[in-house]
Amino acid sequence: MKSIQEALDQMMPAFSPVGVARSSIADAFGHFLAEDIVARFDLPPFTSSSMDGYAVRLVDVARASKESPKTLILLGESRTGGTPPPQLAECTAMRIFTGAVLPDAADAIVIQEDTSSDGSHVTIFEAAKSGAWIRRRGSDLSAGEKMLARGTQIRSGEIGILAAQGIGSIDVQRKPRVAILSTGDELRDIDEELVPGAIINSNAYALAAMIREAGCEPVVLPNVPDDLEKTIAALREGLAYDVLLTVGGVSVGDYDFVREAFDKVGIAAGFWKVRIKPGKPLIFGMHEKTPVIGLPGNPMSAMVTFEALVRPGLRKMLGDPKPFRMRHDVLLANDHRHATGRLELARARVAMQSGKLTATPQRLQDSGSLMSWVAIDALLLLAEDRATFSAGETVPALLLRDDTGSAASPFA
Repeated sequence: MKSIQEALDQMMPAFSPVGVARSSIADAFGHFLAEDIVARFDLPPFTSSSMDGYAVRLVDVARASKESPKTLILLGESRTGGTPPPQLAECTAMRIFTGAVLPDAADAIVIQEDTSSDGSHVTIFEAAKSGAWIRRRGSDLSAGEKMLARGTQIRSGEIGILAAQGIGSIDVQRKPRVAILSTGDELRDIDEELVPGAIINSNAYALAAMIREAGCEPVVLPNVPDDLEKTIAALREGLAYDVLLTVGGVSVGDYDFVREAFDKVGIAAGFWKVRIKPGKPLIFGMHEKTPVIGLPGNPMSAMVTFEALVRPGLRKMLGDPKPFRMRHDVLLANDHRHATGRLELARARVAMQSGKLTATPQRLQDSGSLMSWVAIDALLLLAEDRATFSAGETVPALLLRDDTGSAASPFA
């Protein structure tokens, strides 16, 4: 039986980006860049004012004050979108608005609150400083400068800078399509009538949501009964996608056919069973270049193993250079006990108390408790060689609502 880190060491090399697609920047949010982007032109493209006021020559107003103001001749105005302004001459000023082109020879802006004007002259009551309230051409970006690196995730800031550079489409890593194949005679779709012994296939809905949250595209395949030949046929259908997840049927029961079906369709099994709680009976295999992961059927086993072992691989396929959750230290709010022998990933809610992240483990940690996954913020990493954890002690945790990634595994 593998440790979780040993499992990750074997699984992660199997997950690779699935290709590059051209995307408009309007549709690129959440994708990862597949190319470096260099600036086409200087940004700002011209030197401008960052405030409403008056463009002046520093030499003309260097000693201006309320007690000894300086009056200058107004040459007109520079406004956004207007014609280029003329050069300032000695003892002249120009009315200027935020974002407007700075006239030649001007080397400072005096904000309008420090002036008084009659329309033909302006009186300056405050000495200007060199470069005050001026945005220099190229101060944000210079033409030819690398502004976004390959592997950058596209968010609002990246879209804004691309648009400002007139770049309307970019090469991004394609989002993998992840098939979900659920097995079990007891499973019913959400709109089917339940009979005694049947359950709604909630796993498929929850896992599809987790796949979307990871940035990929879920494809929910029809449920498959506990039948070897039908499982084989469904696996062959699922292998058409970038990643195949099966749910259920990976244990040792008389009606658990998934491992046998893996062998029949040529899925090379890498390992079976991970020393993790919940979620021990997980199987990982490969079919040519397609990763195949057999998740346990118990809801929490499926969710936790997906979060710990599958999500990092999917993030890597997206091109994320930091595919793992960050590991944080949290304080336990109350005592917690668990059986030794496996690393427990305990569901918990986290809150800031007295300036410290404090985690309250869910009351139920059973692998079948769907409610224990509701509104949780973290998975606590509770060592396999300890049975008791006390309130007030610090334990490591993965924060599920933290968007900061890590290049290193939190389990190493």
